Amino acid sequence: MPTTAFDEVVHLIQEARRRALQTVNAELIDLYWRVGEAISRRIAKDGWGQGTVAELSAHIQRREPGVRGFSPQNLWRMRQFCEAYRDQPKLSTLLRELPWSSNLHILSKTKRPEEREFYLRLATRNRWSVREVARQIDGALFERAALGRPKLSSALRELHPGADREFKDAYLVEFLELPEVHSESDLHRGLLRHLGRFLTELGRDFCFIASEYPVQVGGKDFALDLLFFNRALNCLVAVELKIDEFKPEYLGKLEFYLEALDRDARKPHEGPSIGLLLCATKDNEVVEYALSRAVSPTLVAEYRTRLPEKRLLQAKLHEFYQRAIEDETPTSGPGNKRARR
Repeated sequence: MPTTAFDEVVHLIQEARRRALQTVNAELIDLYWRVGEAISRRIAKDGWGQGTVAELSAHIQRREPGVRGFSPQNLWRMRQFCEAYRDQPKLSTLLRELPWSSNLHILSKTKRPEEREFYLRLATRNRWSVREVARQIDGALFERAALGRPKLSSALRELHPGADREFKDAYLVEFLELPEVHSESDLHRGLLRHLGRFLTELGRDFCFIASEYPVQVGGKDFALDLLFFNRALNCLVAVELKIDEFKPEYLGKLEFYLEALDRDARKPHEGPSIGLLLCATKDNEVVEYALSRAVSPTLVAEYRTRLPEKRLLQAKLHEFYQRAIEDETPTSGPGNKRARR
């Protein structure tokens, strides 16, 4: 049977269905936007309140029986949706790519415009489900990203300029449900058992290749914990797992693996392999010192088995923004270099 030819036709059907769903979703988001815009205008012009919006909902049900999605609560959300984004036209394409449920979750669970844009861009890029959108917001991904950039070696920045967009400073793996005291084998097995969710946490451009990837050098056998490929960077990514705090000597083994991969596994069209050392904790100053002289494209990140305290992160982020505002605000005085002239 010409299975390949049959699969080609099935693929065409699937792609057509996907485009049709995207078109329907875009039209629905446009409709909700226009309805929200109309309600917002009536509130400003005619003094509509929640009672009037409830009457509108009942009127819609009488005129269009069976039509769903126009409850008083949802109509009010349409108005909030329009008002939140009407001064940000650059986000209109992103809004149309996400389902209404994801848009609502981002709108209701975030406060700052830059935070909304952050989740909108990642959700569309990575094709997150609404469940994953909720997980990432609950896990304070925006706060973690704003407060902690990934720690990259100079070699990694030079060889892969876009690496800081592909990696994180910390990876949330609460779905493993690991006990506070766990072994490296527990961590390894858990990641393999929940590989799909771990790939989602890594990012959509990561593809899994192997666990305990065999490396042979000088007649001796070694095993690399996890091996991935990153399509955006076009290179292999070696991941070594450590269940304790980062130690500078851990980089030596990782660099050894990278050399072996580049000599024996890397294909001619691929870029230099990258090494990710995933530790339970790290001292950022120690990491900075260790990576400053690293000759290989490596980085160090943490894995976290518990959801972070979002309130604490938000408080730290508030302090971060406040310091930035203070640093940018000129003050008068003879001893201040930033004084107005």
